[in-house]
Amino acid sequence: MTWTTLHHTVDDGVLTVTLDRPGRLNAFTPTMAAELARTFTEVNDNDDVRAVIVTGAGQAFCAVRDLGTEGNAFGLDESRTPTLAGLRDLDDPAIGRVRDTGGRVTLAIHACRKPVIAAINGAAVGIGATMTLAMDARLMSTDARFGLVFGRLGITPEAVSTWFLPRLVGMPKALDLLYSADILDARAAADAGLTTEVHHPDQLLKRAVEPADRWTLGRSQVSTALIRQMTYRNAFLDDPEDAHRMESLAMFYSSTGDGAEGVAAFREKRSPVFTRRASAMPPFYDEWLAR
Repeated sequence: MTWTTLHHTVDDGVLTVTLDRPGRLNAFTPTMAAELARTFTEVNDNDDVRAVIVTGAGQAFCAVRDLGTEGNAFGLDESRTPTLAGLRDLDDPAIGRVRDTGGRVTLAIHACRKPVIAAINGAAVGIGATMTLAMDARLMSTDARFGLVFGRLGITPEAVSTWFLPRLVGMPKALDLLYSADILDARAAADAGLTTEVHHPDQLLKRAVEPADRWTLGRSQVSTALIRQMTYRNAFLDDPEDAHRMESLAMFYSSTGDGAEGVAAFREKRSPVFTRRASAMPPFYDEWLAR
C-alpha cells in the first residue's frame, strides 16, 4: 500500500504515524487528509495495533495547510453554492469539494477504536493544531508551537475544532484562543490546557509511548474501544438516561465477553488473557454510532 504524505511504523502494537513532508514543514494537503482519514479508519480492523501516535518529520509537526496551490487555497470548489441541507449526507461524493478536509480527519480520529496520542515535535498551526484536538493526549516538545490562527487569515475554525476545543479547555478559554489567534509556546499551551506534557525533543516519542502502554497493555481491545467512544459521546448528552441505555448494552456484551475472563482472572489471582478484538465490536455498536 502506497502512502505519499505519511510514514507508518508499528512497534510492539503501537502505530506511529509520521506526517512526512519535511521539506514543506509537513504542510497539510487534500492528499494528506485522505491518507490520515484512511489510516484512522483502517486501523480499526487491524488487531495488531493497540494505540496510535501521530508526529511530524523534521522540524515541524504540521505548519498549517499548503497554501501554495492554485485556485481555492483549501481545495474547495468555488463554483458551488452549498447549503446546510446539502451537507446532510456527509458520505455523498457530490459534496467532496465542499466538505472541510480537516473535518474528515478529525471525524475519523473521533470514530477510532484505539487511543490516539499526538507527539507535537514542532510547529502545529491551523489544521496542524486542530487535528490534535480530537486525540486523547497532546504531548509537546519544548521546541513546539501551537497556533489557532484562523482570525489572522480572515477564515473560520475547521476540523470540528469548535466542537472539540470548548470541551477540552472550556468556553471562555476557547473563545480567547480563537479570537486572539496567538501562537503559543509549549509552556503557554500547557497553561491553556491544550497539552498534557512538555518534554525535551529527544524524549518526546519515548514519553508518548508511555501512556499508550499504560492505557492498552493487558487491556481488552473491545473494552478500550467502548470506553473511548462512550466517554466522548455520552459526556454531553442532554439526558443521563440515554447514557444509561448505552452503558447497559456495553456492560451486557462486555460482561459476556472479555469481562468474564477478567472476573475469572481476578478471582484466580492471575493476569487475564483477553481474546476479543476491536475489529469485531458488539452487535449494537454500528447502530449506536449511526444515531
